[in-house]
Amino acid sequence: MVGRVSVTLAPSPTRRTPATTAPRRRTRVLALPEARWALASTVAFLLAFPLDIAGVSAWLYGPLYVLAYAAGGWEPALEGLRALREKSLDVDLLMIVAALGAAAIGQVLDGALLIVIFATSGALEALATARTEDSVRGLLDLAPTTATRLSADGATEETVPTDRLAVGDVVLVRPGERIGADGQVLEGESEADQATITGEPLPVPKAPGDEVFAGTLNGTGALRVRVERDPADSVIARIVSLVEEASRTKAPTQLFIEKIEQRYAVGIVVATLAVFGVPLAFGEDLTDALLRAMTFMIVASPCAVVLATMPPLLSAIATAGRHGVLVKSAVAMERLGEIDAVALDKTGTLTEGTPEVTAVRPLPGSGLDEDGLLALAAAAEHPSEHPLARAVVAAAGARGLRPAAAEDFSAMPGRGVRATVEGCVVAVGRPGEYGEGADGGTTVLVERDGVAVGTLTLTDRLRHDAPAAVTALTDVTGASAVLLTGDNRRTAAQVADATGITDVRAELLPEHKVEAVRELQGAGRKVLFVGDGVNDAPALAAAHSGVAMGRAGSDLALETADAVVVRDELGAIAAVVRLSRAARRLVVQNLVIAGVCIAVLVVWDLVGHLPLPLGVAGHEGSTVLVGLNGLRLLRESAWGRAERAA
Repeated sequence: MVGRVSVTLAPSPTRRTPATTAPRRRTRVLALPEARWALASTVAFLLAFPLDIAGVSAWLYGPLYVLAYAAGGWEPALEGLRALREKSLDVDLLMIVAALGAAAIGQVLDGALLIVIFATSGALEALATARTEDSVRGLLDLAPTTATRLSADGATEETVPTDRLAVGDVVLVRPGERIGADGQVLEGESEADQATITGEPLPVPKAPGDEVFAGTLNGTGALRVRVERDPADSVIARIVSLVEEASRTKAPTQLFIEKIEQRYAVGIVVATLAVFGVPLAFGEDLTDALLRAMTFMIVASPCAVVLATMPPLLSAIATAGRHGVLVKSAVAMERLGEIDAVALDKTGTLTEGTPEVTAVRPLPGSGLDEDGLLALAAAAEHPSEHPLARAVVAAAGARGLRPAAAEDFSAMPGRGVRATVEGCVVAVGRPGEYGEGADGGTTVLVERDGVAVGTLTLTDRLRHDAPAAVTALTDVTGASAVLLTGDNRRTAAQVADATGITDVRAELLPEHKVEAVRELQGAGRKVLFVGDGVNDAPALAAAHSGVAMGRAGSDLALETADAVVVRDELGAIAAVVRLSRAARRLVVQNLVIAGVCIAVLVVWDLVGHLPLPLGVAGHEGSTVLVGLNGLRLLRESAWGRAERAA
């Protein structure tokens, strides 16, 4: 194979999965205090609810409701009071006041349900934050903690922590080790799986003068590397800082209703005080004034407004989930509908991310047909763990071929592999004058006893739905898609031609992808970025909305993205964008319904006499109405319409 080094029957560690996946260190749900309090509140509510409905004594279910209020409400109440100290009023505190107000007039169940909803929402947000932080920390595990530093004369070795390496140090990287620092190869030939950095699907040959990156996996050869960057400034360290920085500087994620919550909360408080104080000042009875103010606060409380927003978005999340797209939150679902530009990674996103044999060409006079050539190559490659070798063996297996046993296997520096098969010396490796495949794949030459007998072409196959998906995303955004990849320009251009993309940016490091996304957003666009690898995580975090491919996606990409395409169906991305826009239209409808109902009840209470039970019934009726309207997106036809439109 291309660029391998001399090693005999040593298993190569250059498989893509271990190289691109950081060890999982996931926060357990109940390790978060927010989750524990939300669980306690929910359990207490679920225990109290059937007792309340059954009409048993309030002494049985009352304490459970008190527990639900206390467990789920103390934290938002405390945060609300702290905000008051900062001369700010948020809707969380208003919801607590509304819940307590509901309890004060006998609507204990409604208030408890409101508390449970808010507590659960806070717990989910805390969990999402913790999981992202876990993945960012786990990324650092890709870089080794120690390295083998050589003395100035190269005669002695010393194992040192990688954070003690300095620019100019020379380190020895043995076969199968992770490279400890960004640097330049001084001696040796090997290959490095650097998919974590560039996204390239195959290990890249390394020889003197080539650049290597910390955290990437060395292949079958030994390398001497001169450190060129301080470990704190390595590319893998910059990926971590880019993700953290993008997450901090990204515009605060807010639902539509949250953008007006401050003014709404202040307005309700001021209006409630006025409704109580003004009539009282003109001699109205204290009880009547208090009852009128309480009724006003209940009918004007944001319950219906909150439900106007959440059910459509949650219904859209549930429907998308049934069709293989996991959207992480209501905020993420809302942001998906706002995008007007799309940028895509190549390897693992538009392509499958693994090599496949796409052409088998026996040479005239070789005496071999396609099956014979493939079986011969597979026999020589069988002992190897190189991704191209695995692809050749897999292709032979797919045709039902049984390669002969190989003897005297060896990997040759920079040339490929050699083995004895049925008494003949078979070599598979560099194509020499045969060059690269015309379709952009990697071509390898098969020789038998020193005579060329054929070539095999291997490519990272384009996903079958990639062209249609790119067209759908172009239609849904109204702008041409952009290809951002760390792969070489030639391969990127061929993928772009096949998918109809005209804006191609290749050979990008992770920070360059972030710069490209920010350049688009600086021009006023709201960018959707689609990727799968560790190297895509900073761009996923920096984009207005990020979508990760689920099957081969790295932990960091999956946690950083706003949504995950579980079955890697690219066509589902445009559909979920349209579903998000449908949800936003329902949100607007619901806000109109809720606003009209609130306005009617408030005017009735102010200019007439609105009985408290009737006010509560009107308030609850509007809440139920907007809730049911929001559930329309749960119907199967909602996804069907989104797919057909896409």
